[in-house]
Amino acid sequence: MELKHFNIPLRFKGLEYPLKRILYLHGFASGPSSSKAQFFRLRLGELEIPDLSQGDFERLTLTRQLRVIERAAGSEPVSLIGSSLGGYLASLYAARHAEVERLVLLAPAFGFARRWAERLGPPHLEQWKGTGWMEVFHYGDNRSRRVSYALVEDAARYEDYPDFRQPGLIFHGARDDVVPVALSEKFAAAHPNVRLEVLDSGHDLLNVLEYMASKIAEFFSAGASP
Repeated sequence: MELKHFNIPLRFKGLEYPLKRILYLHGFASGPSSSKAQFFRLRLGELEIPDLSQGDFERLTLTRQLRVIERAAGSEPVSLIGSSLGGYLASLYAARHAEVERLVLLAPAFGFARRWAERLGPPHLEQWKGTGWMEVFHYGDNRSRRVSYALVEDAARYEDYPDFRQPGLIFHGARDDVVPVALSEKFAAAHPNVRLEVLDSGHDLLNVLEYMASKIAEFFSAGASP
């Protein structure tokens, strides 16, 4: 049964802010049980955390994940928190769905397809294409899993920097060695609707969770209806 939540209070340090729905979008090779997802659920109140792979990680694509988000949102007003690939998906979804109200992006993986090709290099990319599969470590399952080359083929259809216009807050680690902070800096420079905070952290941002929770509570409360 699909659960829908309305007027969920956002809680932080004894304060409550009346909010509508919030979806948390986990990162690549992760899942609803990720440490960040569960931390924000504990600190910020009830979040909806869909499994973006829907149990079929091997055939993961951006298009399939966007459909999962669409089903979870149900064409209703919703705010999004997205981590890494989840942040990029949040921005893609918001650029196509005006009912999204606010976004918080954690080290968003802008330029996903292009950066995969750059990191792997032509030989490894051709090998992945030739076999159709590549082994990656799945943090949610704590083991290696294979993923289809269709992930990169499908991702190439999407823009590097989705042009969403809703209010956005981006957190990015200055020492991020997975998604360069320069990508968020470039995006924020072209989008006055977005505020970027560069933090003393790496890609996982685990050492600044409490700080981000406080700022996220303030950001969402600013857009909440009394």
